[in-house]
Amino acid sequence: MGCFLALLILFSCASSRPSREVPDNPQGNVPPPGASTVETESSKQIKAMNERLLLGMMSAKRRSAQDYKMGPEDLIEITVFEDEKLNKTVRVSSQGNISLPLIGLLMVKGLTSNQLEKEIRDLLSQKYFHDPHVSVFIKEFHNQRISIMGAVQKPGVYDVTGQKTVLDVLSLAGGLRDDAGRLLFLIRASSQEGEGTKETKESEDEQLKTFTANLEDLLLKGDLSLNFSLAHGDVINIPPGGKVFVGGFVFKPGGFPLSKDMTLTQAIASAAGLHPKADGSEIRVFRFSGKGQEKQTLIFDVDSIHKGKEPDPYLKENDIVYVPRSGTRTVFIEIWDFIKGHSVPYE
Repeated sequence: MGCFLALLILFSCASSRPSREVPDNPQGNVPPPGASTVETESSKQIKAMNERLLLGMMSAKRRSAQDYKMGPEDLIEITVFEDEKLNKTVRVSSQGNISLPLIGLLMVKGLTSNQLEKEIRDLLSQKYFHDPHVSVFIKEFHNQRISIMGAVQKPGVYDVTGQKTVLDVLSLAGGLRDDAGRLLFLIRASSQEGEGTKETKESEDEQLKTFTANLEDLLLKGDLSLNFSLAHGDVINIPPGGKVFVGGFVFKPGGFPLSKDMTLTQAIASAAGLHPKADGSEIRVFRFSGKGQEKQTLIFDVDSIHKGKEPDPYLKENDIVYVPRSGTRTVFIEIWDFIKGHSVPYE
């Protein structure tokens, strides 16, 4: 579903003003016993993760240009050893094509250099050569724009060249802030993966995809399966730790400190409660595992909770609570309208 992806962007762009305390917290601003110890341990972990990241202690440098997927504006040098007349340096068109002697128009967008070598070799061997030897070298990489936001030292938009990964961009952003959470979200338009999208309401929620990575697994345990390769237009978000997020039809959407044993209704209270136009029977909680696209979507009826018919569920760090509008408009359209500054007015 696209809604929680948009919420991640929205909350990262929001100001970090202090959140309201949950009304039934008798201790107010007094930190619970052992809080300083927890903060110290958290700071040590952040420091350790930054050391692994910034000092190059990860063995992630085995990537090369051969892993890079070609795209428009790349400049490619092609060599056929059997006939130098077939050697050519070409730039990929805006449609992702190149034109080669004997072969003609060839789609190369999304291919690695090794894959293109094999395709050219196979095409030439069908009619012209027996076991031709082909080399593909990418002379110029087109610029890719990657955004990183949240709890990093230098959030912003970065223009990069060549194949980049999550670790590369984290390094460019100066590493993690002390208040960084343990989950990283990679938000991507599905079109970046070469997937067609139909112009239907059913496909609107699928135009964005999210991948999550547990930063401790990536940086401290060295799980390189979480070091995702990036594409133009990707957005990386690292929310601050110890928070839950509440959005949709509440009076004050945003991120709120996760107090001990915080429940769904307490989180909604922190967001100043449900708007009269809210649908309290279809409240969604999005929960991420930190492993790729693994996530849970939980649905709760707050009205039943208030009546004591259902238990009030406890929330976990980085849970995203979305309160839909009572009506037929899709969640995706409402949230993107809100991000663009054209949200439904709450009067």
